[in-house]
Amino acid sequence: MVLSELYGSTANAKAFEKRVAAISAKFQEAFGSEPTDWFSSSGRAEIVGNHTDHNHGKVIVAAIGCDILAAVKKRDDDAVIVHSMGFAPSKVSLRDLNERKADYGNSVALVRGVCKAIAERGYSFGGFEAVTESTVFRGAGVSSSAAFEVLVAQIVNQLYLGGTLDAIDLASVSQYAENVHFGKPCGLLDQTGIAQGGINKVDFCDPSKPVVEHLLPPKGYSLVITNTGGSHAQLTGHYAAIKEEMLAVAAALGVSVLREAPYEKFFEAIPQLRKTLSDRAILRAFHFYEENDRVDAAAKALKEGDTSGFLAAVSASGASSLRCLQNCFVPGSVEQPISLAVHMSERIIRDGAVRVHGGGFAGTILAYLADGEVPGYVAQMQKVFGEQNVFATSVRLPGAVRISPAELLQ
Repeated sequence: MVLSELYGSTANAKAFEKRVAAISAKFQEAFGSEPTDWFSSSGRAEIVGNHTDHNHGKVIVAAIGCDILAAVKKRDDDAVIVHSMGFAPSKVSLRDLNERKADYGNSVALVRGVCKAIAERGYSFGGFEAVTESTVFRGAGVSSSAAFEVLVAQIVNQLYLGGTLDAIDLASVSQYAENVHFGKPCGLLDQTGIAQGGINKVDFCDPSKPVVEHLLPPKGYSLVITNTGGSHAQLTGHYAAIKEEMLAVAAALGVSVLREAPYEKFFEAIPQLRKTLSDRAILRAFHFYEENDRVDAAAKALKEGDTSGFLAAVSASGASSLRCLQNCFVPGSVEQPISLAVHMSERIIRDGAVRVHGGGFAGTILAYLADGEVPGYVAQMQKVFGEQNVFATSVRLPGAVRISPAELLQ
């Protein structure tokens, strides 16, 4: 493995070396010894498939070149202690992995939840200590929580289980941690994208056995993510409402999730649905069905080298998120940074596509654009959203992985 596989062609060896040194110093300070192992877990970019996974839909998701970097060492007791740089440490006893509602929304809940899920699968493992440092935006739609969950799962997997857990296993135990212990009703998209690495089409028709199809990103185009400054931290209720409204439509159709009802049945039922459900719920169901078709179209275009077809699917996904899914701004708020960023982007980009990224309501937008347009686009967006909040990135090939900093710096 080389540094560019983790961080792309613009990987900075000096910056990476500085990160490693800072983490090592913190580890020595916190635990009085040197780490024995290093791990990296990436952020993710949702390309197409916005809010479909929780109703067993389809997505295209990619791991990207920002990460949580961790220095790790086994412990001789049953404690798991994680020091995240800039935050209070998380400490969990493997003897007490029960859910604690008081810890909802905190990283200690994710540590406890991942360990609980692995233990419930019948595995035995011991404690570890870790220091982590992140370049993944927190609360801004590139899945800092999923990156952390999958990181913890992979540490246990590699230190104690001999790598027995595959990428789907890592994603599943991580989703359990976020749903049950963290209190966030997410689907499996984020964790799957990070655990798999690369860019993939994922079909969640059976969430316990998602079908993963590896794809190749378009050549000559870059991915640019803009953090518009909003945070996801207080938006759980808005995300939950999307899932709840889709499930309400499904229930009215006599099924448990929308994937189980054909589109034709849904469309014919709209007159009846309007008698008991909101128009927004129906629009969100429209988004689900049509988004699945867009995922298929985007994947087909990538396989055939049809970049314009791929970009058209990305743009259409963004338009549907605005009009049908309605997750581009918080209802009733005059602060609408995502809508502003998308509209600005559409006025700047000549060859590319733009859309809301991730959960929505606040946070990030995603743009695919021709490489030659990247410097001008980035400069314009930085004027509005800040130099530190606009970055070009690349698809990262490895998933959450054990690494050797010394080898990467050779």
